[in-house]
Amino acid sequence: MVIFVLSVAVYLLLAWSGGGIDPIEVGISVALGGVMAGLARAWSPGRSWTLAGLNPLRWITFILFLVFPFLWGMTKANLDVAFRVITGKIHPGIVKIDSELKGSLAQAMLANSITLTPGTLTVDVDDSGETGVFYIHCINVTDEDPPAKNVYGSFAKWARRVAG
Repeated sequence: MVIFVLSVAVYLLLAWSGGGIDPIEVGISVALGGVMAGLARAWSPGRSWTLAGLNPLRWITFILFLVFPFLWGMTKANLDVAFRVITGKIHPGIVKIDSELKGSLAQAMLANSITLTPGTLTVDVDDSGETGVFYIHCINVTDEDPPAKNVYGSFAKWARRVAG
């Protein structure tokens, strides 16, 4: 349902030229939204259809995550990378951390948040167990078994809040 709504909204946003939207465009957007939702369903048949993604509280929480902890983390990471590039204090490596996140949406949100932060890259997520184990490439590894909070701060807590 979320894919359908987002597809329709994006199409209408792209078709909108500042005036009204032609009813034909609305019909096309609904048809394409249906196709996109059907394709998404075909690609992941094990997932159930829920309306949880349309919960406004989740979207507000997601926006709060983007505005506060994520932008703050990205700002700190940019400054840290700039410092390391200037001073040459770089000790790259890959660390393994159990995220304790069970859902694939929460794991994807955490992996993307880590990857979007400069100096870190989520190399792999092993979700074969009960929780997702992340393999993260860091620009400066000082501890081979670091606590999760030292690598990605509060991102996991926010991913759990947003994705449930």
